Amino acid sequence: MTASPAVAPPPAQHRERLLGAYFCMGVLFGIVLTKGELASWFRIQEALRFKGPYLYEVFASALAVAAPGFALLKRRARALTGEPIVVPPKVLGSGVRYVAGSVLFGLGWALIGACPGPMFALLGAGVGVMSVVWVAALGGTWVYGWLRPSLPH
Repeated sequence: MTASPAVAPPPAQHRERLLGAYFCMGVLFGIVLTKGELASWFRIQEALRFKGPYLYEVFASALAVAAPGFALLKRRARALTGEPIVVPPKVLGSGVRYVAGSVLFGLGWALIGACPGPMFALLGAGVGVMSVVWVAALGGTWVYGWLRPSLPH
C-alpha cells in the first residue's frame, strides 16, 4: 500500500468562505427534517413502537442515496475542498463501550423524543423546550471533552 502524497490543507480563507454554504445546507436540512415530520416526536414514537413505516422508509431512501455517494467519495479519495479523505481503520475492542454508548444514546433519545440532529431543527421551528436540551447537549459535550483524556478510546 503506497502512501498518498501530503496535501496542504486549504487556506483559512477558503474554509471560512465555505462556512456560509455549510450554514445554508444546515438550515435547508433543518427545514427538510421539520417539514418532512422527521423531527416529530409523534413520528419517532410511531416508528419505535412499530406502528408505522414512515421513518423506516425515509431511512431506507437515505441509505439508497448515501451508499452510492460514499462509494463515489471513496473512489475520488478527495473531499470537495480538495482535502484527502482518510478513514483510519477501527480497532474493535471490548463491546462494553458500545453497549454503554448505545444505552446512553437511547435513553437520551427516549427522554427528549429526538436524536441529536433534529434538536436544532426543533429549536429553529419554535419548540422552546429544546433550548433546555440544547444547553444540556452543550454541557454533555463539554464534560466529554474534559473527561476524554481519561476515557478508554
